[in-house]
Amino acid sequence: MENKSRELRGVDPTDVPVNILIVDDEPKNLMVLESILDDPGYRLVRATSGEDALLALMGDEFALLIFDVRMPTMSGFELAQLVKERRKTARVPIIFLTAYYNEDEHILEGYGSGAVDYLRKPVNPAVLRSKVSMFAELHRQGRALEQANRLLLGEVAERRNAEARLSELNATLDRRVRDRTMELQASEQQLMEAARRKDEFMATLAHELRNPLAPVRNAVEVLKRGPLEPEKLEWATRIIDRQVGSLSHLIDDLMDLSRINTGRIELKRTTVTLGDVLAEAIETVRPHVDAAGHDMAVLLPDVKLAVDGDPTRLVQAFVNLLHNAVKYTDPGGRIEVGVVVEKGAATITIRDTGIGIPPDQLEAVFEMFTQVEQAQSRSRGGLGIGLALTQRLIALHDGHIKAYSEGLGRGSRFLVTLPLVQQVDHAPQAADAAAPAADGPQPGLDIVVADDNADAAETLAQLLEAMGHRVRTAADGAAAVRLVLQRRPQLAILDIGMPEMDGLEACKQIVAAAGAARPMLVALTGWGQSQDIARSGKAGFDRHLVKPVDAQQLEQLLADCAERVPGPSANGARSQG
Repeated sequence: MENKSRELRGVDPTDVPVNILIVDDEPKNLMVLESILDDPGYRLVRATSGEDALLALMGDEFALLIFDVRMPTMSGFELAQLVKERRKTARVPIIFLTAYYNEDEHILEGYGSGAVDYLRKPVNPAVLRSKVSMFAELHRQGRALEQANRLLLGEVAERRNAEARLSELNATLDRRVRDRTMELQASEQQLMEAARRKDEFMATLAHELRNPLAPVRNAVEVLKRGPLEPEKLEWATRIIDRQVGSLSHLIDDLMDLSRINTGRIELKRTTVTLGDVLAEAIETVRPHVDAAGHDMAVLLPDVKLAVDGDPTRLVQAFVNLLHNAVKYTDPGGRIEVGVVVEKGAATITIRDTGIGIPPDQLEAVFEMFTQVEQAQSRSRGGLGIGLALTQRLIALHDGHIKAYSEGLGRGSRFLVTLPLVQQVDHAPQAADAAAPAADGPQPGLDIVVADDNADAAETLAQLLEAMGHRVRTAADGAAAVRLVLQRRPQLAILDIGMPEMDGLEACKQIVAAAGAARPMLVALTGWGQSQDIARSGKAGFDRHLVKPVDAQQLEQLLADCAERVPGPSANGARSQG
């Protein structure tokens, strides 16, 4: 152990004394051997029995073993046999010394037990020293070779590590070059796309400017040709006024977008009622709605919702959305405007039955100069900046907007979410429905209905309210989870196919969050196969109803829910039933 520690400290192994084990049961014989082998290059370890010798071999490494043959309890031959059977000491050379066993058969036995030499006592000191010196030198050279091998292996390992690091660096460099190349290619594609869209925008801008200029020029030519009857004069004046208004609106949108992008727009914030904003926006586009023969449905809550914002800019944003709905819906279509309140925010939904949006363009429609139609086929007009401007205006009011569509020809839906600052002027019915009577629990159930189809959610809510229950609606799965955890209803009826989060995931989250206090959960969907019902059950739904559900089936569901509720209270505990 000492030799190895010296080697690890960098000492030359040829300078370290080698260990030699001498074994004899006679102390005087050991003294003779020590005097013969007295050398600074040797470290002599004595043992007086085979047992002591084995203990010494367990604790140290030896270059040579010198055994007396005749010893009590264990002979030298027996000791040698044990030494050779041990893997660590099997290759250590052994020299036998004896004064008695000098016959050939004894010598052969000695060599057979693993000895490298067999000397008779009294030994010739010079011969013994010569033999010991040879084996000691062989041991030193073996130890030096072993250390050299270790150093070589260390260098090889270090070189392999260096090669691995170099390979890793090369791979990293290749990856960075590849990533950078891809970034440059993507950047080039973006620049090319931006250039293409700019060229398309310039062509569209020229087209949009020429459109109102043509009737203006014609009207001016009519005016230049002499006195006109009052009707003709009024006609020309209306033409010029209307087309100049279109030009002004176009230029104002461009300037607003530029001011927003450069951070130079200032909002004149005040507390404004959301209903008034929507009413003004609807009034602005109403002539276009009527001219296109569209049917417009407006569903607003029975409370006045207040937001902190610039009323002019908010009206501008909703006018853009409504005008888009009118423009991109074929004559005789339907436009719906609805508002849902949840967790301190109002979500305004504008839905149309128009041309729809391809799935890969739902995010791109908010980019500058983007339109679903190609430039050459833009029969509906516009520069493709209205939604980009609307998105930025909504963002300035700490809100966000998202587009949904099932594809071309399937209509579009835009959801605008704005934070509320307060709710005021509750209608008497709303106040009654919002809080339990002071003298006891209210009749009926608290119910949450979630469906991304506003008509489906609203009609079901109206039917449930007509049956004497209190209903809140949500337009997607995430909103349904928030509303259920906030309102703690006794019953939640969830559509399965909803955006952002479907009804199955919403059900799982409600079960996980509400635990034993969860409401009765009912899936109401158009999917009614056995595998659909199994998926609903696995998600945690208590019932699975298929649309359309009839009133009798609904009444039975409500009766079952009422039975499992110990006491109807908006915030009471719910039994599992």
